Amino acid sequence: MLDRDGFRPNVGIILLNQRNQVFWGKRIRTHSWQFPQGGIDRGETPEQAMFRELHEEVGLLPPQVRVIARTRDWLRYEVPDRFIRRDARGHYKGQKQIWYLLQLLGHDWDLNLRATNHPEFDAWRWNDYWVPLDVVVEFKRGVYEMALTELARFLPRHEQRNRYLRSGMRTREHESSGQASLPRTSSLLVKPGMELPPGASFDPDPQNSVPAPLEALPTLPVPKKPLDA
Repeated sequence: MLDRDGFRPNVGIILLNQRNQVFWGKRIRTHSWQFPQGGIDRGETPEQAMFRELHEEVGLLPPQVRVIARTRDWLRYEVPDRFIRRDARGHYKGQKQIWYLLQLLGHDWDLNLRATNHPEFDAWRWNDYWVPLDVVVEFKRGVYEMALTELARFLPRHEQRNRYLRSGMRTREHESSGQASLPRTSSLLVKPGMELPPGASFDPDPQNSVPAPLEALPTLPVPKKPLDA
């Protein structure tokens, strides 16, 4: 379904955790990373398409997220001819997207990259809000920057003072009980007996683990055949 200018309607999803880090997915069998996104089917509203894509690509249902904001208008990017199927050249131009900012209300273990038989990602991680655009396919980078910039003002504000007070109280409780404070590790955040989705990575607390830096990932290889991006 194309508009009169040759752009296909599409939605993009920026999913936050409670620390305002974003879901960052690795496209299946590639070294490129991106946000969940997908086309709007005929008869769907952008919001309906967003919730459908959220489940298909990430395995989440509407009650497990909160819609914080969306872009005011369509954001467009053109797809180079070499990425367009030959039979679509001449009338398909690219994508126009409405971007949604969501917050995860559930847990990391609710994410499921194998919710359908056609997964888009084979790994994921939480990343700082301003993701490294050098691992995004080049023609999408401008839209990513526009979406992140427009939605940044809606990021939830966290009360840092209360967090520090709670941390101090926990420390004093340990000291008063004569127990040494245990180091916090990411393994303590994993639900006991949890089974990860096949092929998924799990990094709930990047500050306490040492994942490979995204900047070190290989750049996106040129696809062997044209894609309808």
